[in-house]
Amino acid sequence: MTLKKTIVGAVVASMTAGAAMAADIALVIGSNQDSFWNVVKKGAEDAAMAIEARGGSVNILQTNNYDNYGADLATLIEQATAQGVDGIATVLPEPNAQLPAIKAAQEAGIVVTLLNGGGDSLEESGAQNYFGSDEYVAGVAGGKYLAERGSTHILCHIQIPGTVNLEARCKGVEDGASESGAKVTILRLPTTLDGDMAGTSAAIESELNGDPSIDGVITLASWSASAAFAAIEQLGKVESVQLGQFDLSPATLDRIKAGTQAMAIDQTPYYQGFLSVSTLAANIDFGTKIATEPVLTGPAIVDSSNIDATFAGVEAGAR
Repeated sequence: MTLKKTIVGAVVASMTAGAAMAADIALVIGSNQDSFWNVVKKGAEDAAMAIEARGGSVNILQTNNYDNYGADLATLIEQATAQGVDGIATVLPEPNAQLPAIKAAQEAGIVVTLLNGGGDSLEESGAQNYFGSDEYVAGVAGGKYLAERGSTHILCHIQIPGTVNLEARCKGVEDGASESGAKVTILRLPTTLDGDMAGTSAAIESELNGDPSIDGVITLASWSASAAFAAIEQLGKVESVQLGQFDLSPATLDRIKAGTQAMAIDQTPYYQGFLSVSTLAANIDFGTKIATEPVLTGPAIVDSSNIDATFAGVEAGAR
């Protein structure tokens, strides 16, 4: 055998061994009907290119809806565990429902990391890290923003009551607003209205009609901000009721650009998908670990001062 063939054979053997050790990752996230998760998926899919080049894989598992959110996520975690993946990156909005499945995965030798929701349960979960926004801190920033710009009574809409990260957002809004002398009413609507633009808009319109002192509305999703805007516009209160929201969409940016919406709170979900998947695979493949816990990807306020710089990211699917 020639030296050249020996070297080539060694390289091929090395690549094969590397591929055999490459991580298979499952990303377990929210509803495939929710456009927010498309941005998370974009980040994960970009990270997957490097993982797949090493011989690994990324499998994205999503719930169909939010009717039984925690239980459905737990089922997907169990499914990933049964598939024998090496790592699971998951959102953790309902710890009581999901922690048994996470513990079972870890007992099977699977490394778990968290993203988007569940940062407060990082230690309890035994997860490697958390990639996302501190929802309470983000809420405080939103409440303070609207209050400092004139709102004295803010309506905070929760589309899936009881979900840890959503409840933390409105609690933050409440505390942030109160620091600046404003009060907050929390509107918890049935999960059956989640994603229902017409029903949610009618409910918010009813609240605005019933209490004329409400001069600010903040929603926890892009679609519900559009529903709130429709209600505000229907009542002719675009000039007198400030609108804020969590997360971004093209419609959101258009309203901020036009001056019909005050602001949005961006948690950069692209980073949540990219960082959670890529660092999990790197830990499994190379033993690397990010020292900072948690890794916060927000909040970042988007308003008229930086709206132009934000458009490109949304159009590329990365914001």
